[in-house]
Amino acid sequence: MAYNESMVVVSGTQVSCIGHDCEDIPGFLGERFGGFARRLDLSFNRLRSLVGLNAFSELEELIVDNNLLGNDLQLPRLPHLHTLTLNKNQISFQLTDIEALLEHLTEVVPSLEYLSLLGNEACPNQLVSLDKDEDDYQRYRYFVLHKLPNLKFLDSRRVTKREQAEAMARGSFMKVLKPKGDQESSDHRPEGSPNPYTPLPRGSRDGKNHKGVFAKCRYVYYGKHSEGNRFIRNDQL
Repeated sequence: MAYNESMVVVSGTQVSCIGHDCEDIPGFLGERFGGFARRLDLSFNRLRSLVGLNAFSELEELIVDNNLLGNDLQLPRLPHLHTLTLNKNQISFQLTDIEALLEHLTEVVPSLEYLSLLGNEACPNQLVSLDKDEDDYQRYRYFVLHKLPNLKFLDSRRVTKREQAEAMARGSFMKVLKPKGDQESSDHRPEGSPNPYTPLPRGSRDGKNHKGVFAKCRYVYYGKHSEGNRFIRNDQL
């Protein structure tokens, strides 16, 4: 795709290149605007990486909402960056990946105070899944704050002193795990492999084996309202 400067809107130190389906950061963007840009908005594109961002060494705010960025996201060192929004990307629930991403942010953006991951699977709220609740989201907040203790805002909420204390005390135990349901397990089962569980007796598990299973019943009903009593004639008593 050919890029040109008509795609860019500049206002003072703010640079925007929004909604052009860019799959990478246009080279001219850093060459032309990287030296003075303090705020860069690359929302509503198709970015899968942020290669080329190193040209924006003085960047303070980066907005890359609605792209295709995943857990393998790599940023150059941006010592002045205090705001990063990654809303509605493809940052997944995989625990080791989200942990690695947070540790990467700790190293490359040490001044980060505002982070937003809304609309990603990694952020467990009802924007991405109706089966998540406030407890799931709060555990996620504790874990992120444990990794990034300098945050003042996470997603749409200010970080409270109570959250900071809780994250320091228990945040390392708040790793959010994605449960693997029965359906997911069956989806990943090799074709033709047997189901590991069945409620049927062993002799009935084979579809071609129709042997019955007999057992004695320990309970006998003697009540006068037994349905069987309707069919007993007086001369049979």
